[in-house]
Amino acid sequence: MTVSIWTEDRILRLTALWLEGRTAAAIAREFGRGVSRSAVLGKVHRLGLARGPEVRRARTSAPPRAKPPRDAVDASPPGARSPAAVKVRSAAGMAAALGVAPPAPTATILSVGFGQCRWPYGSSGEAGFGLCGRPVTHGAFCAAHAAVGYQRRPCSAESLMRMVGVD
Repeated sequence: MTVSIWTEDRILRLTALWLEGRTAAAIAREFGRGVSRSAVLGKVHRLGLARGPEVRRARTSAPPRAKPPRDAVDASPPGARSPAAVKVRSAAGMAAALGVAPPAPTATILSVGFGQCRWPYGSSGEAGFGLCGRPVTHGAFCAAHAAVGYQRRPCSAESLMRMVGVD
C-alpha cells in the first residue's frame, strides 16, 4: 500500500493557498519535493475547488488587435460562387506567380536545402529538371509558387455530400 502525499494538514494548506489565488506551480514549490504542479491540479480538481471571479487575474497582455480588412476576399458563400469566378481567380494567381517566379530552376534535387522552394520545373527524369530553390514563405514553396499551389477549393453543399458519400 502506498502512502499518500496529501495529509489533512496539506489539504487544508492547499485549499487556503488555492483560494488566495496562488498558482499550482507556486503551491507545488511551497510544498517542496514530491509534489508537482500536476499533483496540485489533480487534487484541486478532486476536491472540487474553484476560484471566484474576484481571484482570477486579468491578462496582462496587450489589448486584442483588430483583424485587418479582408479586401480581396469574396464575401459570398462558397456555393454561390460561379466556377468561372474561381477559374478567373486561379488564373490571376497563376499569372502573378509566373510573373515573379524565376524562369528556370535554380536548384536540383540533390542541392535543394531546408527552407528552399521545391516547386518542380519540368518532369523528373527529363534533362533540365530542377526545383525553384528560392526561400520558402509558405509550406514548401516560395510566395509565388504558394499562390499557385495552395488554393482553396470551392465548397458547395453538393461537393460536401459527394465527399461523405451521400448522393
